[in-house]
Amino acid sequence: MDWKIELIPVPVTDVDRAKAFYQQVGFNADHDHRVHEGLRFVQLTPSGSACSIVIGEGITDMAPGTQQIQVVVADAEAARRQLLDAGIDASEVDVQPWGSFVHFGDPDGNRWSLQAIESRPNG
Repeated sequence: MDWKIELIPVPVTDVDRAKAFYQQVGFNADHDHRVHEGLRFVQLTPSGSACSIVIGEGITDMAPGTQQIQVVVADAEAARRQLLDAGIDASEVDVQPWGSFVHFGDPDGNRWSLQAIESRPNG
């Protein structure tokens, strides 16, 4: 049986600021719907991803700035250039034996790691 992660909550203080930031990064804004007072659901998806993030009001009890997410990319240098070209502050590429990493954060301090790996083990 396949288990597929489809939606990860990201806690933010200002939904519109966070939405604009993630669109600046290159995420697609799939949904922005106020279900009712106290519940706003904003779904954003990175290009090529089967998993989205959700920000909004009434979404999670997590404190803003506490989420950490790792994403696999094909090329760490290219991913870093894309972030910098979009005006996003990104770390230098950190090369490790298990992959190359680029880090950035959103306006609330939620942390993102982009990992480029040569190959994945089968299984």
